[in-house]
Amino acid sequence: MAADALQKKQIRDIVLTHAHLDHIASLPLFIDDLFATLSEPIRVHATAEVINILERDIFNWDIYPRFSELKNDAGAVLEYRSFEIGREFSAKHLSFKSANVNHKVPAVGFVVSDSKTTFAISGDTADMNEFWEVVNKEESLNAILIECAFPNELEYLAHNAHHLTPKSLQNEIAKLQNKNCPIYIINMKPMYRDEIVGQIADLKKENLQILEVGKVYDW
Repeated sequence: MAADALQKKQIRDIVLTHAHLDHIASLPLFIDDLFATLSEPIRVHATAEVINILERDIFNWDIYPRFSELKNDAGAVLEYRSFEIGREFSAKHLSFKSANVNHKVPAVGFVVSDSKTTFAISGDTADMNEFWEVVNKEESLNAILIECAFPNELEYLAHNAHHLTPKSLQNEIAKLQNKNCPIYIINMKPMYRDEIVGQIADLKKENLQILEVGKVYDW
């Protein structure tokens, strides 16, 4: 998890879209690193299906300790917070609305709000409908973060892995009713970044841009 020392002291709620390794790989090490110093547990918000995967395949004593069974001097170090898809839940000062997306495993996207700013994030997905139904109900939407993992030339791989290409992304953003909402591209496979960036530019969408890692966005 890319977090500095101050952020590690502050982060106590983690919200998961799904359980693929590139989305949860640093979670065990994050908890392990903070284990002795935690005065409250790390709260992992996820669907019951994702929590079951974490307990079965990651925190199972064979791969890594089952932190849900362990305590430090202050008490529990890991607490699961299960949420139901379609029902709103909170993490710290943020509210989350979840919606099914179309990935190879159980996965969700979110609409996230602090009552002043609202943005949506797709997580990993191929073509989808439920996510857009939830997004289009929002009266005020400041930004959308949507994946685009592969270039058009690898459409067959994107299809089989349930990801988007610039071509299929164009079909997805056409489902967004708020045509002026800024859209940021996330989760590009690093090997294909240059190709994807070029093909995104070819779409000539003024409100479509690449999310820059490390940049602070103020919506």
